[in-house]
Amino acid sequence: MTDYPDARQLELVSHAILAPSSHNTQCWLFRLGPDCIEILPERERRCPVVDPDDHHLFVSLGCAAENLLQAAPASGLRGEARFRADAGGSVAVALKAGPVERSALFEAIATRQSTRCVYDGRPLSSKELGALEVAGSGAGVRVVLLTDRAPMERLLELVVEGNRAQLNDPAFVRELKHWVRFNARQAKATGDGLFAACAGNPSLPAWLGGLLFERLVSAEAENAKTVRQVRSSAGLAVFVSDVDAPAHWIEAGRAFERFALQATVLGVRTAHLNQPLEVPALRSELAAAIGLDRGRPDLLVRFGRGPLMPRSFRRPANHVVVTA
Repeated sequence: MTDYPDARQLELVSHAILAPSSHNTQCWLFRLGPDCIEILPERERRCPVVDPDDHHLFVSLGCAAENLLQAAPASGLRGEARFRADAGGSVAVALKAGPVERSALFEAIATRQSTRCVYDGRPLSSKELGALEVAGSGAGVRVVLLTDRAPMERLLELVVEGNRAQLNDPAFVRELKHWVRFNARQAKATGDGLFAACAGNPSLPAWLGGLLFERLVSAEAENAKTVRQVRSSAGLAVFVSDVDAPAHWIEAGRAFERFALQATVLGVRTAHLNQPLEVPALRSELAAAIGLDRGRPDLLVRFGRGPLMPRSFRRPANHVVVTA
């Protein structure tokens, strides 16, 4: 690469920002340099209540990095990612020229979504489960797939407990409310946050949604919805990193994004259920429930077939790019 920054770099960023992030905060910046794109944490967008150790923030950087790496060959580039612990931690993706190739996972970037609705309950084939397991494994990261109802029900109990603990915490509710976008106009204006329609909720004027939020969002209502959603799912996936540290959290994000892209290729939807992992006491219970003797359970995800939902919004690529 000789021109800097060039159109290919900006194209890669436009794919990277389609990655998921906690509360859709899009907690990243992209520093463009010759033959490299560095993904930096944007700490002003962190969620200190739900994510006090920045675990989800680094997972989100990993998701963005994986999208970028999957998109690079389509632009005639090859990427290699490495964690940089200096300056608060970042992901440096070195780029070099290569043949133009468009993979199925690359094609899925534009259509992948977190689909927070009831699925159809149909099981996946062993071949499909095998493809998801391969995609969700990585350097120091493995994925545990649960498709039998008994272990799924045990994890559902922990999700319900986590929901109850979080939604009875005023600080958690305030932070969540800050990132909710109650209608399309508000979501488009900010380009971020939890667009209500993505979860099947009605559109409301922002002022009315703000007034009604704490009345409408309760542990009882959310748990009733969660029970229906989990019981309609084909299975649950737990992503586990061998070492509880930012470099491995990034790898967990990369593994999840590959899993989600592979699911999209198969016509399978995914959605996060991280509540028991965000409550430390419940995280240890979840680890015990799946027989985990080492590592940190990073993410809990349900999967299955279901309809597409409205998509969340993203900030424009030029709003998240900085130059060296």
